[in-house]
Amino acid sequence: MKLYDSDWAPNPRRVRLFLAEKNMHVDRVDVDLKTLKHKTPEFSEINALQRVPVLELDDGTRISESVAICRYLEEIQPDPPLFGRDAREKALVEMWNRRVELNFFASVAAAFRHLHPAMAAAEVPQVKDWGEANKIKAMEALAFLDQALADRPFLTGDAFSIADITLLVAYDFMKPARLKCPDELENIRRWYDAVSQRPSAGVQ
Repeated sequence: MKLYDSDWAPNPRRVRLFLAEKNMHVDRVDVDLKTLKHKTPEFSEINALQRVPVLELDDGTRISESVAICRYLEEIQPDPPLFGRDAREKALVEMWNRRVELNFFASVAAAFRHLHPAMAAAEVPQVKDWGEANKIKAMEALAFLDQALADRPFLTGDAFSIADITLLVAYDFMKPARLKCPDELENIRRWYDAVSQRPSAGVQ
């Protein structure tokens, strides 16, 4: 297997953290997003949507979308389980991962893409008002997640999961998006302090 990857984007990092939690090694092929290598005809043949990550299997099958890649990795190496240990937990992991993706991660990404000067060439057109609106949406979602973490160490309970990986990556992505976690969100700060100490969190 090989992973078409980039150090410059948050979604590939989700897969790298997942691999680190599984203690799995996959050969990496760097795709330089800064020089728009993902827009080339060569990479478009690998993924017509011109996005990373993409996992290429030994038989030539190509899987894009970070969660789909992680699901494949979970199937070939179930331990430690990162998508839940039973039917109830698997449903909760799916629920929380989607909540993080749709409500928080997407808003942070939109703020970055529509407001950061470095994205002017990639995000055409940049809509400043949409970026500003998503800064508000991101903070609202973060407050919701803070409440959810009031009585448990991880999003789904006592077990670290892909939902926590998604939240960790999105939280870290606030920095390039020029967003800051409000001081009063103590639960998510406690959660972040804990999960950022995991060895996998050091993967950039």
